[in-house]
Order: sequence, then C-alpha cells, then structure tokens
Amino acid sequence: MTLRTAVGRFRLIAFVEGLSFLVLLFIAMPLKYWADMPRAVSIVGGIHGALFGLYMLALIHAAIEARWPWKRDALGFILAFIPFGTFLLDAQIRRNPSGR
Repeated sequence: MTLRTAVGRFRLIAFVEGLSFLVLLFIAMPLKYWADMPRAVSIVGGIHGALFGLYMLALIHAAIEARWPWKRDALGFILAFIPFGTFLLDAQIRRNPSGR
C-alpha cells in the first residue's frame, strides 16, 4: 500500500475507519450498556464519525482518480455500514485495483 496514490490513501483510511467501527460496536457499546459507561460511546463515536467523513471524502477522491465504475463506488458506500465491510472492500481492491 502506497500513500502516494488516492487509492493507497483510501485503503489506509478505510482500514482505520473500519477498525474504529469495530471498536465502537464491540468495545464502546458493551461498555455503555453492560458497564454503565456511556462516555466510551461519546468518545469513540466522535472519532468514528470524523473518520467516516474522511472515509467518504477519500472514497470520492479515489473513485475519481482511479476512474472506478459506479458499482464499486456504491459498494464502498454500502460496506462502510457493515461490520468488517471496509476490510472486504480492501481485499477486493487488492485483487482488482481498477474495479473493471
């Protein structure tokens, strides 16, 4: 993965955003509901929200630069809402960077 390309930067941001989503779902949310620690969701949720916005901007940039077909763009958007989805997208990008 190289950070010199829009796709490389997107892959890095997608990894970090996906990781923040998992931390939110599997650590912060259980702490909120089972340990009565709602502050964990506030902190992790804010970080995840910022990373999600960055993910969307990076997705648009990578899609334009790499000239991805609209189906890959839509898939990138949808997979951002599914746990482990960004990691699945990354595997697909590694196999087929152009999306064609």
